[in-house]
Amino acid sequence: MRATLSTQRDPEWAAFELPDVMAQHEQAGQPWLPFLTVSTMTVGVYVLPEAGVDPQEPHERDELYYVVSGKAKLSVESDSMGVGPGSTVYVKAHADHRFYDIEEELKVLVFFSTAQPSEG
Repeated sequence: MRATLSTQRDPEWAAFELPDVMAQHEQAGQPWLPFLTVSTMTVGVYVLPEAGVDPQEPHERDELYYVVSGKAKLSVESDSMGVGPGSTVYVKAHADHRFYDIEEELKVLVFFSTAQPSEG
């Protein structure tokens, strides 16, 4: 099964092509687009424009960010770090965090520890 969005709950497996997912994201017109939701995780794409503002609030679930493209800074609680292509950052549930000083459009794969398609 190859898909751009998974509509089947807890499939045996699913495969995604990043260009297809990004095209779906662009059509959706929202910063956050979940493309896989299973009982143990939600995976989606989060895109913020250059000089954009990240409206995130702390989440109820652990998450992992993988930066596909772009350049920005990420604050997590009292720490701050630069992120760019290949950066991978874990953020514990309830930690205050957000991207800022977005120098280039930021495209991020986000992995939430349990299913919650409305978060982002």
